[in-house]
Amino acid sequence: MINKDRKQTVITEQYSRILVMDFLELAKQRCSIRSFREIPVEKEKLERILEAGRVAPSACNKQPQRIIVVQHPDGIKKVQKAYKTFGSPCVLIICRDEREALVREFDNKCSGDLDIGIVTDHMMLAAREMGIGSVMVGLFDPGIIRREFNIPEYIQPTALLILGYPKNGFSNLDRHLTERKPITDTVMMEKYSEPMQKL
Repeated sequence: MINKDRKQTVITEQYSRILVMDFLELAKQRCSIRSFREIPVEKEKLERILEAGRVAPSACNKQPQRIIVVQHPDGIKKVQKAYKTFGSPCVLIICRDEREALVREFDNKCSGDLDIGIVTDHMMLAAREMGIGSVMVGLFDPGIIRREFNIPEYIQPTALLILGYPKNGFSNLDRHLTERKPITDTVMMEKYSEPMQKL
């Protein structure tokens, strides 16, 4: 007969395995979408995506993200001056407030871009959970975005998150077997070492 503590431990371990499997499944299902249908993202789903960004962690809880939601066709055209939108009906302009910057004293490294990356990743995963595709873009012209959306100098346009329903579906989960480096190439134990060169 299993005692009460042991039974609780078994249940906890089983539940933990389910949670880990579900998250990895979601992470693998997320992919970059570059062709969208003209179907609007529902208000409730957009709010859930934005809430996922709101609860994301940031250095010292500074929360430097400032997000402009663009859905009106005129606004989408403004974004397209800085970068293509792939037919998406919804673009999030994710900025960081320099007034909320946390700077590492040893080398003056600012945490803001890391924070924006975490916020954006949270929102991409939340979108995928609801069947909404996304692609994060960094290679846009920030000057155009700043001018078209009247963004002040202390607010830095950092990323575009382009959202919508995929025109051609989502990528196959098996792509990670070939499109991602093996973990031995990117993870080291206890000290840095170069991955072994393949012959």
